[in-house]
Order: sequence, then structure tokens, then C-alpha cells
Amino acid sequence: MINKIILEIVHHSLEYIVERMGIILKKCAFSPNIRDRADLSCLICDKDGKIIVQAEHIPVHLGSMYLGMKKFLEYLRRECIEVKKGDIFIVNDPYIIGTHLNDVTILKPVFYNDKLIAWIVNKAHHVDIGGAYPGGLSINAKTLYEEGLVIPPLKIYEEGKLRKDILNMILNNVRLPKYTYGDLFAQISACNIGEDELVKLIEKYGITKFEECCNFLIKKSEYLTRKEVERFSGIFEGEDYIEYRDKLLKIKVQIQFVKGDVIVDFSGSSEQVNCPLNAVFGVTIASTTYVFKTLLSPEIIINDGFYRVIHVYAPEGTIVNPIKPAPVGLGNVETSQRIVDALYNALKEVFPDKIPAQSGGTMTNVILSGLESNWVFYETIGCGCGARPGMNGENAVHVYMTNTMNTPIEVIEKTYPIIFTRYEIRRGSGGLGKWKGGDGIIRAFKVLEKTKLSIIMDRVKICPKGREGGQNGKCGKVTIIKKTGEIIELSGKDEIILEPGDEVIIETPGGGGFGKPE
Repeated sequence: MINKIILEIVHHSLEYIVERMGIILKKCAFSPNIRDRADLSCLICDKDGKIIVQAEHIPVHLGSMYLGMKKFLEYLRRECIEVKKGDIFIVNDPYIIGTHLNDVTILKPVFYNDKLIAWIVNKAHHVDIGGAYPGGLSINAKTLYEEGLVIPPLKIYEEGKLRKDILNMILNNVRLPKYTYGDLFAQISACNIGEDELVKLIEKYGITKFEECCNFLIKKSEYLTRKEVERFSGIFEGEDYIEYRDKLLKIKVQIQFVKGDVIVDFSGSSEQVNCPLNAVFGVTIASTTYVFKTLLSPEIIINDGFYRVIHVYAPEGTIVNPIKPAPVGLGNVETSQRIVDALYNALKEVFPDKIPAQSGGTMTNVILSGLESNWVFYETIGCGCGARPGMNGENAVHVYMTNTMNTPIEVIEKTYPIIFTRYEIRRGSGGLGKWKGGDGIIRAFKVLEKTKLSIIMDRVKICPKGREGGQNGKCGKVTIIKKTGEIIELSGKDEIILEPGDEVIIETPGGGGFGKPE
């Protein structure tokens, strides 16, 4: 019989460890994207890669690790790579560890009495990872290799010793080695802190009790999740579309509840495309499990037990499960959002009082790079949240698969040749209804030197839909005001060369309203 008091202490101690890891990583990072925006995630897995606990960080990072850990350990076995005390691994190949190349994952095995007992893991978005395009995210990439340096699972530390050859290989293939160096060692420091705290916890309660608690937490999560979903039955379908030039790429989903299991099938989705809007299978799993997390009981602990109840199928060669080396950089940030909307559309009948009107549903990725000096800036911009029964949508927030903060204007202007002209709520962009959709954001700036701009925004053609008679939110919009006075309207996924003094005005979508306006 497990001791309930010890179980609670171990559970919350593990949560403390991953949250503390996130704080250490954020405070030690060099780039504004990690240091200020907190584009990072932390978790702890058992020796077999099963997720024990994860911090409240980025949904697309965390959900992808359920599959990512399995593929990582399969790679080690296949390549006969032995795991030893003092090793630290690095990997960013999205076809192994999930998401996209900019998300670099650091994994440290934890040993106790010379026995492997756990993995300490974190993932963080590096501003640049090499490749043909600064920042790695461009609608024009045709293969994975154009998006950046592909790193398979490698030991960056081997038995406690830094592999300088591996580190130098990485630093010599990125545009901002100073940032990469600082961010990598922030990730390594967070793993080291996590290992120290985990070993202290085990020493306090013993390895047997620790493993009993971890196994119980996983089983409890699985039990509670199955208990929730077995209340439902039937087959439900939904779809949504992501914008790509003059095309609409379909995401189609069928959801079936079968005696305590959920089967999610993406057959019928568009074939993979020759651009980075493909989402690796790990991202599709992350988006799917995110939706069920938002709809099921908040008492459920998110660990391996939760993930194993939701079975996801996506045919290979589609935009929700592409075949390597298809480019995938934008599938992580934009296609993931449309997957969420397709799932919500399918589940409206099952959870009529929980599913909101559509949110802005785009991360609005902004990548700026200097053409006269070597710098790269990346950020995502929030939007309006859809209204839900009984409550208006929130203004100016990140939604769905992201959970980052904004980059402070003061930090940007101090670090880059950019000056801001507007940063405000986009009033009136949320759809009207009994409950109003949240408003988006207006973020505008001028560049002070010749600069390349890449903008990746969805919901420019198809506005976020209202529910139950609520009005749609406004679509997104990107305007360039040249120094000469010329006005240029960009598509949602575009690139342009800016001259000094040119102004960029980004207006993100608002959320849909819920219920007929009174």
C-alpha cells in the first residue's frame, strides 16, 4: 500500500523540480527569445522514456515528447549508443524528437547507485540554427536541410567531459554562435540542476518508494483519463484549413470514443506540401492531446498515463505526418493551431458547454535579419481568444499550442536596429456576441538599417469563426509603409526587403464571439 503523504510530497517535489529548471534556463539564457519570451519547456521521464511530470510550459513542446522520447531511445538502441553516467545528449531532428529544428532538446540520464533511473529533459527555441534562411523559418524552404543544421542524438558531454568537437561543429554552422553557446549552456545548467534535485529527492525517500510513486502517478493519470472518456461514445468528424498562397490545405479528423480509449484519425488530410507547413507526427500528437487536456477534468495529471489513452493515426505523406526530408518549420507554429481548430470542430456536440468560438489561431511569427550587419530577431505575437459560454474572450494573448510571453520593446530596441511606433490592443477586432471575442494586437516598428522580413501569419483569408450566432473575429493584416510613402499589403506568409525608415504594421486576428449579440 503506497503512503499517500509520501506520494503527494514526491509528486509536488517533481513539479517543483521541472518548474525550477524552467526558471534556471530562462534566467541563464542569452537570447531574448528564451530569456524574455520563455520559449522553453522542461520535463522528467523514467528510464524507459515515459513522462513522469512536465512543467506548465509550451504545449507543442511537451505533447511532442511522448513520441519524441520513444524515438530518441529507439535511435540509441539502433545505433548501439551506450548511455553512461555523466553523458548529456543533444538532438533537434524533428523527425526524431518532434517540433522543428530551432527547438533544440537537451537530455541528461540520471543514475543512482550506478543504475539508470530517469531522464532530465528540456527543449528551447534557438533564434538561429543555420541553414539557408536566417531564423530557420521561411515559407520558401523546400527541404528540411534548408531550415537549419539537423542534429541527430549526439553526446555533447561524454562521461562528464565536454565534447568540444560536437560543440564547435554546431557553433560553426549557425549565424549567432554567441547566442547559441549561451543558450545551450543554459539548457545544460538546467539539466544539471534537475539531476541534483532529483537525486536529493531519491536519497530522502529511497529508490523503491520513488519508483512506486512514479508508477502510481502514471497509473492514476491513465485511470482518471479513461474514466473521463468512457462517458462518451460515437464517431465525430471535423475539419479546418490552413492558408497557403492561393490554396487551402485541409486538415480532416475523425474522433471515435471506444470504451475508455480515444481513437483520432487524420485520414483525408491534404498531402504533404513542398513548403514548411507540414507538421511532424509529434506535433500532431501534441495538438491532439492539448485539445483533450482542455476539455477533460483539470484534476488529471499530465504524464505518460494521460497520453497513452489517446491514440492518434495520421497517414504518412500528409501535412500532419510528412516523410523526411519534407520541411516542417512552420507546421510546428501554424499547422498545429489548425489541428486544434479541426478537433474542436469535431467535438462541439460532445462538449457543447466547453468549446469556445475560434481564437485568432496564429502565432504570427516575425523573423528579421540584418543585411548590413549580422543579427537575427524572432518573436511571435499574440491574438484574440475566442469567447466561451459565460465569458468574453481574453484580449492580446497567445492561444492554443504556444504559451510564450512578449519580447519587451525596451529589450528589442536596445539589442536590435529596430524602433517601435505602436504596440496596442487592436480594438474592435474581436467578434461581437452575447460574449465578445478577444481583441488582437497591433505591433508596428521601423527598421534602422537594411533588413529582411519574413512574416508567417494564418487567419488572413479565413477569419476566426464565432459560435452559436456570435460574429467572426477580424482577419489578420500586415502592411508595409515605405519611407517613400508607398503602401504594400503583404500576404500572411511572405518575405520582403526593408530599407531604413520603412515601417511594418502587424494586426493580429481577433477571436470569434459566442452567442447572438443582445
